Amino acid sequence: MVYAAVAAGSFRRYATYRIATAAGVFTNTVFGFIVAYTYIALWDERPHLGGYDQAQALTFVWTGQALLATAALMGGGGLDEMQERIRTGDIAVDLYRPADLQLWWLATDLGRAGLQLIGRGVAPMAVGALAFPLALPGDALTWGWFLLSVLLGVLVSFALRYLVALASFWLLDGSGLAMISGLACMFFTGMVLPLRVFPGGFGEVVQLLPWAAILQVPADVLMGVRSGDALVRGLLFQAVWAVALLALGRLVQSAATRKVVVHGG
Repeated sequence: MVYAAVAAGSFRRYATYRIATAAGVFTNTVFGFIVAYTYIALWDERPHLGGYDQAQALTFVWTGQALLATAALMGGGGLDEMQERIRTGDIAVDLYRPADLQLWWLATDLGRAGLQLIGRGVAPMAVGALAFPLALPGDALTWGWFLLSVLLGVLVSFALRYLVALASFWLLDGSGLAMISGLACMFFTGMVLPLRVFPGGFGEVVQLLPWAAILQVPADVLMGVRSGDALVRGLLFQAVWAVALLALGRLVQSAATRKVVVHGG
């Protein structure tokens, strides 16, 4: 119940930033239009690029905009606050709490992601569906699988960002690593281009990396590209990466908090 309360508190906290949420919706929508028209030009020249038709490519664009803040595709997502607490030494207060550090921040991130999905995910997707012919499913079951895939993607995203935040225990300033991580996330999730577009062995490799679980798999589930056995394999792919990265985060957390020195004290 503690972690449920933490998640609910995080949801309410982010819900108070209404102007920031509205600004985020506007920004996501504008960039959605820019990228959508770029994709239209690209798919006019290369129809069925990556195995997508133009409607599926446009659906990928607006799914990316819907999940941009939800899955923190540009990094941060609240864990930049944890990095700052490590830098200032305030993390010592967190370690004294009768709660697990990883689960605490995971609950916080899930509450944030829930608000962002509703606040900054639904509206851009709705605008995109009104302005362009999207390949959206007509049955509730596919939407349910999509939401499950989004949840697993958020878990993978959190696990990656948590590892980056933990690195601040050894670095004087983790902002540089966070920036590199954000750029890697933008590229390897498919936010720039769907991973299916990349040719040859490189395309096969990037679809096996954990970042593929954050956007590429949920988008394919939504469009029906993954169904049946492919759907099961996609969800298992996400779940395995989530478990593996969370377990790695647990090990790194144990090493980082075995001995904590705050300002030489």
